[in-house]
Amino acid sequence: MKMTSIKMKRKLEDRLQVEGWRTSFNRDKDTFRVEWKESGQGITITLPNVISKWENRGEEALDELEEHIKEALRIMNETPHLEGKEQHIFPVIRAGSFPTETSSGKQLLYSEHTAETRIYYALDLGKSYQLIDEEMLESEGWTADRVREIASFNVRSLSVDLKKDEVYGNTFYFLSTNDGYDASRVLNEALLEEMKAKAEGELALSIPHQDVLIFADVQNPTGYDILAQMAMKFFAEGRTPVTSLSFLYEDKQLEPIFILAQNKPKDEGKGE
Repeated sequence: MKMTSIKMKRKLEDRLQVEGWRTSFNRDKDTFRVEWKESGQGITITLPNVISKWENRGEEALDELEEHIKEALRIMNETPHLEGKEQHIFPVIRAGSFPTETSSGKQLLYSEHTAETRIYYALDLGKSYQLIDEEMLESEGWTADRVREIASFNVRSLSVDLKKDEVYGNTFYFLSTNDGYDASRVLNEALLEEMKAKAEGELALSIPHQDVLIFADVQNPTGYDILAQMAMKFFAEGRTPVTSLSFLYEDKQLEPIFILAQNKPKDEGKGE
């Protein structure tokens, strides 16, 4: 039987009956919201996206969503502190279209990165993290530069475990530890320089979503096409999408490359 937004709304309501919360359904926008009754802080979910993931992965997708929502709302109800938590401050990569303020109007701390991406700063809370806003800085007497410096230092301490794959004469490296900061490792300049040094061709990379970073040692035109297909696939599947575009790394700069991924490589061994 086909899953509808009304049916999915009911499934989510059953899972999210928590004291102090309320849920609502916007039929026109096809969204479902969970929020604290007292403060009105909460999360709005686009139901067609949830249905798509449920159709692909079943109840496991809803288990993950439920955990994510409960953790996020728990954090919203707490007052985080930066002092003494220096080792838990990290940069996170988001799409350039990501909001620069919270739903309650607090200005988020961020830095520009590329035309497609932006850097935000997060306080790690264990199972999740909270984006740092300017009100948090003011309440503790911190400066934005201090947070940026600490986050830049901490991202270099993150482990780098790359999986390697060779496709049609091109080498691809995948970083996906699922620690919430895989995409953030693109800010580790030493890592990028190391990958550039060992690349036999041109070094390209993709940041399709928060939990993956792809490097490509591109040695022929097909390599760009394969990277574009990978980026699009990961972008569509990611819980926190960043960009489906890929970048060329040259002279310590990331330049977006626009690839029309339409020529899928032919299977080896087959004739034309």
